[in-house]
Amino acid sequence: MSLLSGIVRKLSEDIKNILTVPAETARDITYTVEGIRSGKISPTEPLKTVGATAGALVLVLALLFPVYWILQAALSGSGASLYSADGISIFPDDPTLQAFVWVVGDLIIPGYSIAFDVPLTNVSLVFDTPEVTLLDASTYGVDRPSSFKHFLWNSITVAIPTVIISMCLIVPASYALSRRQFIFRRKILFLYVLLTQVGGGLGVALLIGLYAIYVQFGVNDSKLALSVYYAATAVPFNTWLLKTYMDGIPVSYEEAAVVDGAPPWRVVTEVIIPLSTAGLATVFIFTFLTGWTEFVVAQTLLGTDNYTLPVGLYSLVDEYSIPWARFSAFALTFAMPIMLVYLFAQRYIEGGLSFSGMEG
Repeated sequence: MSLLSGIVRKLSEDIKNILTVPAETARDITYTVEGIRSGKISPTEPLKTVGATAGALVLVLALLFPVYWILQAALSGSGASLYSADGISIFPDDPTLQAFVWVVGDLIIPGYSIAFDVPLTNVSLVFDTPEVTLLDASTYGVDRPSSFKHFLWNSITVAIPTVIISMCLIVPASYALSRRQFIFRRKILFLYVLLTQVGGGLGVALLIGLYAIYVQFGVNDSKLALSVYYAATAVPFNTWLLKTYMDGIPVSYEEAAVVDGAPPWRVVTEVIIPLSTAGLATVFIFTFLTGWTEFVVAQTLLGTDNYTLPVGLYSLVDEYSIPWARFSAFALTFAMPIMLVYLFAQRYIEGGLSFSGMEG
């Protein structure tokens, strides 16, 4: 609970910081103006800051322009194209949300009925909740919505087991390699490094063999079997990453807990894991993305009914044409959870990749 409460506390701090940005910016501007008037601040210093900020903003806008271009295609209607003979257009013609409605489809909260008898009486109480329609695709001219929600469920049921299986292996392995001395420890570390460097290439090269094995055991169309494969590919790199992070946690913290009478399992759960929050968050995100975005193996092993979001996106491509508006809307909706994860977990990722358990 201490780890979860720490994550919730940090997320609330992040939200609070985001909400207070305008007020803090206005306060900084006021302080700078007063400093220039009083002569405490040189006028060139704010100009340097403004110039650096403007340059960074231009760079960010240039990097985000392809995303905007895809968004423009998604908003341009069913006949949209990524290019035009009339040249580049910054704003879409006759923008519409029809493509996004086609992706999402109908959003309906089903009603339910609860009936029960009051004790010691002959009275029966019935509570009925009406069905609530949040979005009716037909009102936007969409008769046959996409299978996005079906693909989304498949991706969730692949990504979550991938994370659970991976974390159950990564956390104890990282702690053992970081804090314990045992036979063949150095060889195991070397093996982890080797698999980290060549694991991706081997995964592609052995894809045919993997498919043959899965077909032999009849699990080629199993989402759980796919999750096991994803977890196996995610373990080497993420174990090495988390192990390196745990190396930066001072041993004195564990020794203090042991002196206080804490058993080994409490040392791990109440000292090591809470101090490894940033590393754990980074590993969690990397393993989640492994199950969320992988395409090649999922397309090879899964049948049509079990397609995940990346494979479902690819299935929109026709032999002769691509429905760019729907394709772009599908891609942006698919990428939205990833963008939100990175937005709120940026601090943890930066801390997890710093390979240090200490601040300062």
